[in-house]
Amino acid sequence: MPIGYDKPLYVLPFDHRATFSKNMFGWKGQLTPEQVSEIAAVKQVIYDAFQDAVAGGVPKERAGILVDEQFGDAILRDAAQKRYITSCPAEKSGQDEFDFEYGQDFARHIEAFNPTFCKVLVRYNPEGNKELNRRQAARLTQLSDYLHRTGRLYMFELLVPPEPSQLQRLSNDKKAYDLRLRPALMVQAIRELQDAGVEADVWKIEGIERTEDCQKVVATVRRGGRERVSCIVLGRGEDNQKVRQWLTTAASVPGFIGFAVGRTVFWDPLINYRANNITRDAAVAQIAAAYREWVDVFEKAK
Repeated sequence: MPIGYDKPLYVLPFDHRATFSKNMFGWKGQLTPEQVSEIAAVKQVIYDAFQDAVAGGVPKERAGILVDEQFGDAILRDAAQKRYITSCPAEKSGQDEFDFEYGQDFARHIEAFNPTFCKVLVRYNPEGNKELNRRQAARLTQLSDYLHRTGRLYMFELLVPPEPSQLQRLSNDKKAYDLRLRPALMVQAIRELQDAGVEADVWKIEGIERTEDCQKVVATVRRGGRERVSCIVLGRGEDNQKVRQWLTTAASVPGFIGFAVGRTVFWDPLINYRANNITRDAAVAQIAAAYREWVDVFEKAK
């Protein structure tokens, strides 16, 4: 099976787990079945909004969801039945080192839901802990081999958090890190992971501010005969202005096929809905409109 995916892809991600339980609901520790159901009900609001957006004109063949098994099993089954593009995470939530959510039983869980993409979130700084990077790459290569052996697609969310020494060189200015250091570190990280045997079909990456840096990332993900491998931009929970800048820059570069913007789309409507400031229908409408807006931004900038 040739590696890569090069069709337009506009993902609404709501696979957040610790973010929902701790930050939205204020819960810690083992959740009760009732608490799991309450988070699942909130995620259903997002899924309803996604379906409204598709019904309202977002092309179904370009629209996708990313949701977890813990809180979204019913959503994943319904979306598969309706032939939406689906993605499901394989990583444990809320920890710095990548590991499988279900250990070595990961394949059974992927096969149970059969998502279009299996997604991982990985924190990998090539100037960071070498042993940590090696351990992560070994697990990620194991997943890569399984996915491509069984004809499945691999979505790789790469985060490159700054090392303390890197921030110190920039007077602890995180914006300067994003602009001046992170793009080159992303390129190095992708090369190292590819060389270790990680073959992603789609790289889901943090936003980049300069066109030339976007071009370097695409050249890296497509090097060595990987011509169909592509990138999408993640929102990182940033404000509308920053996400708009990232999407507009990326859309102008061939090889960037779309985005995965989640919290920027749904967080405020859900907070207001849970506080009884707006109705459920209003929350659905606001989330659908925000998602459609990012589709329009990307398509107009292409």
